Order: sequence, then structure tokens, then C-alpha cells
Amino acid sequence: MFAPRASTKQLALMCRSVGVGLQAGVPVVKAIETATRKSSDGRLRRVMAEVVDDIRAGESLTDALDVHGAYFPDLFVDMISVGEQTGSLPEVLLALAEHYENNIRLWKEFVSQITWPVIQLLAAINIIALLIYILGWIGDGGGMLSTDILGFGLVGASGAIKWYLGWLVGSVVAWFAYRLITTSLAGKKALHQALLAVPVVGGCLRSFAIARFSWAFHLTQSAGMPIDDSLDASLRATANGVFEAAARSIIEDVLKGETLSDALAAARLFPEEFINIVHVSETSGTVPEALHRLSPQFEEQARRSLKLLTTLAGFAVWMLVAAFIIFLIFRIVLWYTGLIHSVLQNPLGGRG
Repeated sequence: MFAPRASTKQLALMCRSVGVGLQAGVPVVKAIETATRKSSDGRLRRVMAEVVDDIRAGESLTDALDVHGAYFPDLFVDMISVGEQTGSLPEVLLALAEHYENNIRLWKEFVSQITWPVIQLLAAINIIALLIYILGWIGDGGGMLSTDILGFGLVGASGAIKWYLGWLVGSVVAWFAYRLITTSLAGKKALHQALLAVPVVGGCLRSFAIARFSWAFHLTQSAGMPIDDSLDASLRATANGVFEAAARSIIEDVLKGETLSDALAAARLFPEEFINIVHVSETSGTVPEALHRLSPQFEEQARRSLKLLTTLAGFAVWMLVAAFIIFLIFRIVLWYTGLIHSVLQNPLGGRG
């Protein structure tokens, strides 16, 4: 579940370096050794050194990579296999480098756009912790340290610490739960199915998945991969459990003689305009080329959805903070009113 994976950045650099070397006529072993020496990832250097040893012992590059299981992405190993079988390994490696470089750009855009909402959330957590501490300190000054003004059971310095620990434990549990759920295809499908149903979030995830499917299908078909393997690799390249789970039914429909457009339509994952374009391009035999042109369009659509999503996330954080502050004001007013009422009812503190 927590096995280390190859760094996308280092994988992109290695693919480009090896691809360029092979295009220039450098032997595959020499090209790999040259590329991995430049890598700053010690584990990648060790793994690729073992791969080189296996190649020298007579193994194919694909078999040598297969030994290391989950360390390399499935699409990477699948495309290396196709490249070796079709004699287009340099072109495949350069296409993979472009794919990973694009994924890195998308990730950087996501991080840059989500940074401000995350800062807002952290500020909100600190503001609430400060309020818990201050209100506890006020209560302590009046001899009322045990009084829970907020109603959360959090008072003073110890309450603020518990507040921070609650967020820390909750974040760790959520991360472990996510990793656990996504170890199985059924878990990934259930999680992504729920996310696809969320407005804006679902549109963003769907657009990214379709963009990756389109790119991968173009690459695998251009490299000469059989249609069933091509569809399987392309749907896994989406990194979306719902799309991955649909691979079996889509492949079965195509192998039974259904057109690709009908098989994709039956999955009910692709928009109507996408299906229509696939249908038209099937008549001219240009599906891979058509999807290659569509991929940037869906990627741009996903970027717009992502920008809207981060804007809404920032707004939601501050709405929650405002709601909590209003709640605090009412709690304090009610507490203070109750205190005054108690004093008026018993002005002498119970003495006759």
C-alpha cells in the first residue's frame, strides 16, 4: 500500500534522456546508464542499475522493469513493451517524457491555485485556537476556568492544544484512509464515483480523465498496440477508478464487434460531443488523431474547472470562519446574559 513510486519528475528526465540517446544511435544500456547518472533520486539509480544488469544478462527492457512491480507506473511499462515490440522505443520514450512533463505542469498549477485556500484554512484554525486560549484565560482571571464558554469542552491552553491535535489526527487518519481505499479498484471506483457527483469537482475530474484517456489512446494506437490492450492502458492512464472499472465492459463490447463510439457511449462516462467526434472519426479511420486534438481541449476545460474550484474552496473556508465567529458571539452573549441573570437573582451570593 505504501510502496515507494518513481518520481514523476525524475521519470520524465530519464525518458527524455534515454529517448534522445536512442534516437542518436546510443545502445540502450549506455543510454540508461548515462540518464540515471544525472538523476538526483538515489532509489531510481539503484533500480535502474538492477535493470541494466538484467538486460546484460539477456532480459528485455520490459521484463527487467516488470521485476520491480509497482515502482514504475503501469502505462510506463506497457508503452516500453509496445516500443520494444514495434521498434519505436525512442519515439515512445519521448512521448512518455512529454506526458510526464505535462502532468508536472498540471500539478504545479494545482498547487499554485490551492495554496491560498490552504493558507486561509490554516489561518482559520489558528484564529479559533487563539479564541479558545483567550476565552479560557479570561475565564481563568474570573475564577471560572472550568466554564466551557464555547460548548466544545475546549478551554484555555489545554483546549487550544486539543484543537490542534484534533486537526492533526484527523488529517493523518484521512490520509491513511485515502491510501487504504485507493489500494483496490473497488475502493477507487467508490471514492471517485462520489467525487464525480459533486458539482464543479466532478466536472474537473471528468475533464482530466478524458484528456488523459485521449492522449494515451493516441499514443498506444500510434505505437501499434492491440485495441484491447490500448483501451485497457488508456483507461488506467486516467488515474480515475470509475474509468478504470469501465475498462472490462468497454473492451468486451469492442471485441464483440461494437464500434468504439458505441462501446464508450454504453459506459456513460464520456460527454455526447466526445462520442460524436469518435463516431465521425471512426468512418475515416482517424480516431487516434482526433483524440490527440481533443486532449488539450479537455485539459483546458479541466484547468478552468480547477480555477473555479479553488476560488469556491477559498470562499467556503472564510464562510465557515465567519459562521464560527458568529456562533462564538452568540455563545458568549448568552453566557454573559446568563451570568448577569444569575447575579440579579442572587445579588448577595446566597448570604442572608
